[in-house]
Amino acid sequence: MANILHRIGVKTSSAEQVYAALTSRNGLAGWWTNNTTGEGNAVGNTIQFRFGAGGFDMKVIELQAPVLVVWEVVDGPEEWQGTKIRFELKPDGEYVIVLFSHLNWQTPNEFMHHCSTKWAIFLMSLKQLVETGEGNPDPYDIKIDNWN
Repeated sequence: MANILHRIGVKTSSAEQVYAALTSRNGLAGWWTNNTTGEGNAVGNTIQFRFGAGGFDMKVIELQAPVLVVWEVVDGPEEWQGTKIRFELKPDGEYVIVLFSHLNWQTPNEFMHHCSTKWAIFLMSLKQLVETGEGNPDPYDIKIDNWN
């Protein structure tokens, strides 16, 4: 199994603010894709994320407010199905550190390389949303290749 791992620091003393951006429809639509339906604020909920090139359905499988959000991919590209996405939040002074993991890829293929870069771009959008009030969700994100 292969994993995508990233670490970013969000300049805020409020883990609750970052947690809200990861669990509310408005928060998720503000940094990942503006075509988001569903709420991520309860275990068992399903959130639908749609992009120009396709989309994903995520089931919320674990929440520990305000420090942990875990989703399981229940629909989307074959490579994503059954993988887990984890956001661990760690307050550290004037920052909240986000430890991001996209876990259990079957093989580290070219699509995984693409997704790793896109996750980094969207995590920077999360940082920008919390710090400034405005992120760069799809369709306003940086396009990196012909798979966008």
